[in-house]
Amino acid sequence: MENNHNHNRLQPEESRFLSGPLSRFKELLFTFRVQYSFIRAFRKMHFIGPCVTVFGSARFDNTNPFYKKAEQVGAALANMGFTVMTGGGPGIMEAANKGAYEAGGYSVGCNIILPFEQKPNPYLHKWINIRYFFVRKFLLIKYSYAFVVMPGGMGTLDELFESITLIQTKMIQNFPVVIFGSEYHKELCEHISIMAENESISPKDMELLFVTDSVEEMAEHIKTHAIERFKLVQKPQRPNWWFGEKE
Repeated sequence: MENNHNHNRLQPEESRFLSGPLSRFKELLFTFRVQYSFIRAFRKMHFIGPCVTVFGSARFDNTNPFYKKAEQVGAALANMGFTVMTGGGPGIMEAANKGAYEAGGYSVGCNIILPFEQKPNPYLHKWINIRYFFVRKFLLIKYSYAFVVMPGGMGTLDELFESITLIQTKMIQNFPVVIFGSEYHKELCEHISIMAENESISPKDMELLFVTDSVEEMAEHIKTHAIERFKLVQKPQRPNWWFGEKE
């Protein structure tokens, strides 16, 4: 039987910080911890190369057809020369990492530290454990030239709309966003169309999304709108021993 106690346990540090004003010292201390998380992550991820981030559910096991598709997605991205980045956990994340790993590509993960559900999957060449969701989301976007949104839950939708909002507001470049699984995402896409019809978003914002069920179409879209648009080439950087760096 599943232990519901773990699922109801709050993350103590974040929940305290989000509960309202704390003492000035505690809030200053929190900012130092966040700064340290960013610096540690930047050092860890500096040499991973151009990435594509794959978002998706942690809850699908290897019997799920979406798991199999995510493996194919990961392999296709690796064969295009991309590092495949995920949230580092099980389910769709594991499948995408596995596909890249077994195809001979490079596979990385930004794993969130949770009291349940999440631990690094075994198909990662490199990973980092993150305490804060907002730091993790920043990293998943920072190193990527495209985003593939596989079927998932609340966290996946959060990551989708975070990425789209940053593109829409010109905070990041117009990177391709692929929604994979037309039937699964049917109502989501319909609701986005309703937003455009009611002018809460621009009709041109609809062009930011590419919906497909085909790994080949996904690869071709990313090739056109990421590799060719941004003239991506592999330029390996070497660690600098002055900074105590290693690959």
